[in-house]
Amino acid sequence: MYSKEETQRLKREFWVAFAEKYPRKWVLYDTKIKDFSFKFYVDNKKAQVLIDIEHRSDEKRNDFFEKMESLKNILEEEFVKNLVFEKNFTLENGKTISRIWVEKLGGGVSNRKYWDEIFDFFNDKMQSLEMFFLEYDDFIKDI
Repeated sequence: MYSKEETQRLKREFWVAFAEKYPRKWVLYDTKIKDFSFKFYVDNKKAQVLIDIEHRSDEKRNDFFEKMESLKNILEEEFVKNLVFEKNFTLENGKTISRIWVEKLGGGVSNRKYWDEIFDFFNDKMQSLEMFFLEYDDFIKDI
């Protein structure tokens, strides 16, 4: 069991090592769509690549989610398989967002032997989601 400081240090080392292995600028929050972002997530059980739609207006959030759902077949056939689409995902803080993600179970940030595997997963899945987004962003933005 790690102390809070050791856990923070390990997470910093993880993200620095990831940035060194894949030194590039990711789209992440720079989608040009308010409250529509790409994220990396890792804990001690899983790694995830996420699309979060966090618009304050449920109507707008649902509109963006439905746009993404309308592209689901293209997204899964040409870019990323095994995506999970959840229209109403509740965050730990109680906020409801829409989330689309793919995950890799097993391994995690606390075990360095899995880091390269996670880094490769992050790079592959995020790069594919970004390629999809760059191809379909005009359609997605048109709400």
